[in-house]
Amino acid sequence: MKHPFVLSCFQDWNRTWQTHNPDLTPCFQNTVLVWIPCLYLWLFAPFYILYLKRNDRGYICMTHLNRAKTVIGFTLWLICWADVFYSFWERSHGAAIAPVYLVSPTMLGVTMLLATFLIQYERMKGVQSSGVMLNFWLIAIVCPASVNVFKYTTFYIYYTMLLISLILACLSDQPPLFSQAVKDSNPCPESGASFLSRITFWWITGLMVTGYKRPLEEKDLWSLNTEDKSQRVVPQLVRRWDQECNKVKRSEVRSHFFFSSRQLATKMTNPLIGLCFLFRSFFYLRLLIQFVNDSSAPTWHGYFYTTLLFVCTCVQTLILQKYFHVCFVTGMRLRTAIVGAVYRKALVITNAARRTSTVGEIVNLMSVDAQRFMDLITYINMIWSAPLQVILALYFLWQVCAYTKVSWLVCLFHCTSLIPVFIYFLLFCYKNLGPSVLAGVAVMVLMVPVNAVIAMKTKTYQVAQMKSKDNRIKLMNEVLNGIKVLKLYAWELAFKDKVSAIRESELRVLKKTAYLGAVSTFTWVCAPFLVALSTFAVYVLMDEHNILDAQKAFVSLALFNILRFPLNMLPMVISSMVQASVSMKRLRVFLSHEELDEDNVERASLCLFRIHVRIPEGALVAVVGHVGSGKSSLLSALLGEMQKQEGSVSIKGSVAYVPQQAWIQNATLKDNILFGRDAKDSWYQKVVEACALLPDLEILPGGDLTEIGEKGVNLSGGQKQRVSVARAIYCNCAVYLLDDPLSAVDAHVGKHIFEKVIGPQGLLQGRTRVLVTHGLSFLPQADLILVMVDGEITEMGSYTELLGRQGAFAEFLRTYTNTEQEEVEESVGGEAGLLISELLSSGTGKTPQKTEPNDVAAAKKAKSTEAARLTEVKLSVFWEYMKAIGLPLSIFSIFLFFCHHLSSLGSNYWLSLWTDDPVINNTQPNREMRLGVYGALGLTQGIAVFCYSVAVSVGGILASRYLHQTMLYNVLRSPMSFFERTPSGNLVNRFAKETDTIDSVIPSIIKMFMGSMFNVLGSCAVILIATPLVAIIIPPLGLLYFFVQRFYVASSRQLKRLESVSRSPVYTHFNETLLGTSVIRAFGEQQRFIRESDGRVDHNQKAYFPSIVANRWLAVRLEFVGNCIVAFAALFAVMARDSLSPGIMGLSISYALQVTTYLNWLVRMSSELETNIVAVEKVKEYGDTEKEAEWRLEHSTLPAGWPTTGHIEIRNFGLRYREDLELAISDISVNIEGGEKVGIVGRTGAGKSSLTLGLFRIIEAAQGEICVDGVNIAELGLHELRSRITIIPQVPHLNTPKQCWGKLLLKVMHYNISLLRKKVTNYITKLLFMGSNNGIKYLARALLRKTKILVLDEATAAVDLETDNLIQSTIRTQFEDCTVLTIAHRLNTIMDYTRVLVLDKGQMAEFDSPSNLTAKKGIFYKMAKDSGLV
Repeated sequence: MKHPFVLSCFQDWNRTWQTHNPDLTPCFQNTVLVWIPCLYLWLFAPFYILYLKRNDRGYICMTHLNRAKTVIGFTLWLICWADVFYSFWERSHGAAIAPVYLVSPTMLGVTMLLATFLIQYERMKGVQSSGVMLNFWLIAIVCPASVNVFKYTTFYIYYTMLLISLILACLSDQPPLFSQAVKDSNPCPESGASFLSRITFWWITGLMVTGYKRPLEEKDLWSLNTEDKSQRVVPQLVRRWDQECNKVKRSEVRSHFFFSSRQLATKMTNPLIGLCFLFRSFFYLRLLIQFVNDSSAPTWHGYFYTTLLFVCTCVQTLILQKYFHVCFVTGMRLRTAIVGAVYRKALVITNAARRTSTVGEIVNLMSVDAQRFMDLITYINMIWSAPLQVILALYFLWQVCAYTKVSWLVCLFHCTSLIPVFIYFLLFCYKNLGPSVLAGVAVMVLMVPVNAVIAMKTKTYQVAQMKSKDNRIKLMNEVLNGIKVLKLYAWELAFKDKVSAIRESELRVLKKTAYLGAVSTFTWVCAPFLVALSTFAVYVLMDEHNILDAQKAFVSLALFNILRFPLNMLPMVISSMVQASVSMKRLRVFLSHEELDEDNVERASLCLFRIHVRIPEGALVAVVGHVGSGKSSLLSALLGEMQKQEGSVSIKGSVAYVPQQAWIQNATLKDNILFGRDAKDSWYQKVVEACALLPDLEILPGGDLTEIGEKGVNLSGGQKQRVSVARAIYCNCAVYLLDDPLSAVDAHVGKHIFEKVIGPQGLLQGRTRVLVTHGLSFLPQADLILVMVDGEITEMGSYTELLGRQGAFAEFLRTYTNTEQEEVEESVGGEAGLLISELLSSGTGKTPQKTEPNDVAAAKKAKSTEAARLTEVKLSVFWEYMKAIGLPLSIFSIFLFFCHHLSSLGSNYWLSLWTDDPVINNTQPNREMRLGVYGALGLTQGIAVFCYSVAVSVGGILASRYLHQTMLYNVLRSPMSFFERTPSGNLVNRFAKETDTIDSVIPSIIKMFMGSMFNVLGSCAVILIATPLVAIIIPPLGLLYFFVQRFYVASSRQLKRLESVSRSPVYTHFNETLLGTSVIRAFGEQQRFIRESDGRVDHNQKAYFPSIVANRWLAVRLEFVGNCIVAFAALFAVMARDSLSPGIMGLSISYALQVTTYLNWLVRMSSELETNIVAVEKVKEYGDTEKEAEWRLEHSTLPAGWPTTGHIEIRNFGLRYREDLELAISDISVNIEGGEKVGIVGRTGAGKSSLTLGLFRIIEAAQGEICVDGVNIAELGLHELRSRITIIPQVPHLNTPKQCWGKLLLKVMHYNISLLRKKVTNYITKLLFMGSNNGIKYLARALLRKTKILVLDEATAAVDLETDNLIQSTIRTQFEDCTVLTIAHRLNTIMDYTRVLVLDKGQMAEFDSPSNLTAKKGIFYKMAKDSGLV
């Protein structure tokens, strides 16, 4: 006879479901509940063991925690086996024992043994906390086995042990031996956090508490995880790029090379699981409405559904937030990889490729384009999951589950497994809205082509916008690099107009994009309502007996709300994909540029031909020739920087390179000299002494540890050049390529450096030295002289050989050496070295003039100021943004948001009233009226959506225009001290990243923030009206919500600012690298600079990574608050089901189901708004910085032709560079008559350039005054002053606009035809078009302006003697009646001047005619003697 226990586990429905006291059958308890945890562990164990085997993290020593886990595991095994033995004992005494009492404990015991084995295997593989085991213990507790040994005594012991195991599984073990976390002083706690802490993001709470107590600082940030660092991420991208390039042409590489199939599969899993839980919510809503309608249903059914709803939403929260975390981290890694790849590419592309990719474009690749890829990754799965959600929602609208007999089992099954969402299809047996759903499908299908057209047009506009953005950033780089010249020539307004014109074209495209976006937003935001309207209309009109009851309407409404999120996200994702596709094309083009061949220096030049020379090892070779003859190009060819047409270059030994324009890093002076090499004190001291840097080290406040500002702003031109020479010498290479390094130093300093460094007795004796020079006095000591004309070596030989040939070189010397003859006669021969290496000349422009040494604190002032601003964003920033939009438009936009959401609430409330209409004769009265009002409310929504989208977008553009123009004006109005303190990377960041944030990000965030805020308020209002008891819960939950939000924002805001502050050094270093690529490649320092760039990017990501984790921390907690609101709304609805109509309950719960999403988005958007509005704060901050004097005075009485004579009177003049510094020059009193030619000389640091800065009021006077033609220049507007006097500066950067060249050339030719020889005119004309020397261009500009006062600031230091003679001749003839002030290194150029002003230590030492000063035998006499002039 069959044992009575052996019955069907699912047979007794009355005992389990249809009762007020439910219970499970003994069979179910002893089979299914026991087997579920066993099956789980045995199913996952093989895969888990394989995973651990492949991912060995090290070995964890046995700890107390691990011992406790092991002991409890064995104890559980013993309890299970005791149950088996007890059953055998009972059976041996004749008791009827069912086989299940033997099979289930045996299976459970073996499973416990497996669990104990996994605990030890995890320890040996370095797993600190296991999610697999935590889930196992949780399932075992939820599904307890009925172990009935010794009258249930062991059952309680068994269950207690399970609880202890679960608690222990929530804890984390110690790190493995030799792990990175042990070595790191501040490791990221994620790797050592427990599984429970990781899925709830509890491990970041410590940092959040710190940020809440005080502003976060850099020292609080964790180290970046190894797998997130550049050294791990960038090579992966580069390797995949190379693999794709090997398969197809570089120009055809597609974006899929960014991702592996494993990454894509991982990212698709979590959304699929999330969809399962998402669609269960509408299933529970249907059950709750059914429960309210069925008065005979047991009360516990309602509580059971509420519990399932709460658990389901919580699990969905954890899964989706983990998914978002993975996506954001992947996006972060992608940004790191792109920045690293772009940086590496920039170091190796050819010069031709560099000309096609501007600095602005490359900076945008690293900032804007990389950011767009990162944004896309976050929601990339919406491309497939959003349509899937739409399809599933439409299907469920067609069929809704009503199979009540098995509904309890379905609910239980939902809690114990993650099954694919299509399992519902088997259970949906009764039709609900049926074919009427096809009307909704038709509406959605019609929207697809509309949005396809919008996407195509948006892509076109995006390309145009990025082109304008590139041009704007390129021009801003040029403006910032040449800001001193721009101010000296009073060109601020001209360049402001030029930047503004580009900006206006950019904004026009942005406005078109905004209109398209408004149409797209209108279609997608209205899509759920249009689908609902069309579906309900067809349903009620196709048959008068079709009743729209609460179950149909609000289950459908829940599905429509599910539709709302993917349909709202789709336009954003499509827009993001369009932007990313444009960025992908730009990135592909850049990464496809031709690269220099590092292993092959067999390169020559298009402007060099028939070059054939062999330089013996150890020789000193001088390269001479006119400006534009190809001297620097020859060095570039030797460095492998130019395109080879034919021939070869052979290289032996390491190479050091000194460019004509010194390249200085933003580092200490000592670091600039060491250049990554190990410090050798004795050799270092020799190098510093040989380069005449010892006097400079005494002047600098920190000695050689003084931090040099960006581009060497706190060094004079001569100091920078000497540092550049010292860097090359310290590297101790075999070959030295020196591109006219002595041009920017004084004559006596140049002589010292040649004798101590370059010459036959210098530190470089025995090394191969190729010296490009215009100094004829050095030529007799050269072993070999190369004479270049028009890119060709015309003569070659020693000094005596070339003189003996009586060729062009001899004629050249006879013409231009009359002033240097004595030194030539004293010169002696010397030795030299070998030859070769790699890289491009930095150009022919001269180094910036001295701005006087600033101390280390000053150099760091701008950075520390930005980093310290970690206070809360003030409301005034939001107010400024609203004023930038326009207050009427801002208020109107808010009104439109209110109208939209009021219409939405009204339509849903109207729908609830409709569903509660009584059914008469199987029909609902007034259905046409109900439908008409419902449609009218929907139409109001649509109009309001379109209007507020347009209003916010247009308002954002108006604000962006105003803020950009204001920032541009304020930056141009800033004094030079501002640009010397502020790294250009900060300024570029403002005009690139921050401006892009104001353009595109902030308007989008405002729309989402306002929408979320009104949605939350509306949902809470509906829930309160439907179930007033929720008022008891909402206040404490609201307080919790507010606390969590403020707790989060305190840290999030600071992390955003730290991330922004650390982003600027990335761009600064990149700009610095672009300027010095030739030097970096010549010295072979590419890898060191790559490591430096990677370190700065990682430092930036150290602040970004906690911010994205903080977002997930917030989302989990806020969604928990939202889930509580859902649970309490359902709970109170169950409690009040006797007095609650199904329509109101359906409305309440359908809104409650949305509260979670709305709350999450509200806080996230409020945080995003507060963190991104920092961009407005940063843009506006330049309005509060120090400004120059007014450009033009309103009531100026200055005559139109001023100055008429050029008379300059300097009275007791002095100036200082900062208030806390001593006077740079002082007590200078000079009277210069109109038409005088005055030379200004002095040793390095004497204050020569400072005097000219005072004349142009680049720096305002600290004492005394300067009067020009009797007018005190301090009483003039800056443009009135600077436009009436002309300077040929030391550092020409900016190019004259093309439209000026015709006029300029005509004027130059006019003057020269009348006053100079024709060949000279042709020469100037040729130079103007060749652009070979910017000094010539500035001379032409001076001719065009033709003012009465001309200042030359070492303008001819780096030109050959013939060009110098041409320039001096032009000055003597064209500016004969003008006052000329010349700062000169070559004293021979001023020996025929009227008078010479000699400065020493910032004071006037001598002032008289050259002949009188020579006779006095003072400072001027010594300088002239050093130059061989006396």
